[in-house]
Amino acid sequence: MVKDSLWRRRAVLGVAAGCAMPRLAAAQGGWPERPVRIVIPFGAGASHDVLVRMLAEQLQVRLGQPFVCENRVGAGGNIGTEAAARAAPDGYTINAATIGTLTINQFLYAKLPYDPARDFTPATLIWEGANCLFVSEKNPSRTLAEFIAWARARPNGTTFSSAGAGTTPHLAGELFYRKAGFRAQHVPYREGGQRVLDLASGTLDFAVDNVATYTALLGEGKVRAIAVAAAQRWPTLPEVPTMAEAGMAGMEVPTWGAFAFPAGTPPAVVAKLAEAVRQITADPAMQQRFLRAGGRAVSSTPEDTAAFVGRERERWQGVVRDSGARID
Repeated sequence: MVKDSLWRRRAVLGVAAGCAMPRLAAAQGGWPERPVRIVIPFGAGASHDVLVRMLAEQLQVRLGQPFVCENRVGAGGNIGTEAAARAAPDGYTINAATIGTLTINQFLYAKLPYDPARDFTPATLIWEGANCLFVSEKNPSRTLAEFIAWARARPNGTTFSSAGAGTTPHLAGELFYRKAGFRAQHVPYREGGQRVLDLASGTLDFAVDNVATYTALLGEGKVRAIAVAAAQRWPTLPEVPTMAEAGMAGMEVPTWGAFAFPAGTPPAVVAKLAEAVRQITADPAMQQRFLRAGGRAVSSTPEDTAAFVGRERERWQGVVRDSGARID
């Protein structure tokens, strides 16, 4: 009786293993064998969306299957990110994550419907961007020192914009005016285009925002770039100094995007995607396309990506805490 029971258990396990092995082998060896879904947690036309779609096109060429982008918008990226977290870890759903969804939102939102550390396996960075101090062309300031002096002299303080509480432009703006020692009021906007127009008109005093957001108005001469909040000068703004070069150390506020899979995705699939992205982003033509869209094409190994995201979480936890930003 005991032998019969043992035999039955072994038979059941053998059948289960036999069913699982083809699926796992396909995921690890032949991946992708059907279309892959990329969940973008922000709207179509946003800089992150544009850059991800560029990669999706090239991934299809390189890996032989469609990479279909799906915009799932809302709650600061949380709705789309949760959808990706709940997907099967079979390699056929990719989370097009950002600095916000993987590192900031967990400290900003009182309740997050996913755990960015537990629910995802980072694969590779895909782009990085730079935030920059922008003012209207009507503002008399042309250097960082001049702007700080101008802002300190404003009897009623200043105003700065962002796409909402807890976004990198909000946190960067908070960090900037506190370090510079002047007063400022945060003005969140739902419509990105309107905040750019209000800055250009002088209705708002400044923004520490992504270069891509202001590229058009820079070209038209309606806004002025004062200093880049990054470790190095931005390739499309070579004449604009970094904050450190302009006299303010510790004002490095980069932005970035990454690909991540639901936790439990086979490591071979994760590594294969990372290698494909490395090859694509190494192409000089692709690098130029990214720069024109406002980002720098980058890549990283899954191990380096996980380590980088961990460091970013530690850094942004303190920034969010000091800003006082909180969303219930």
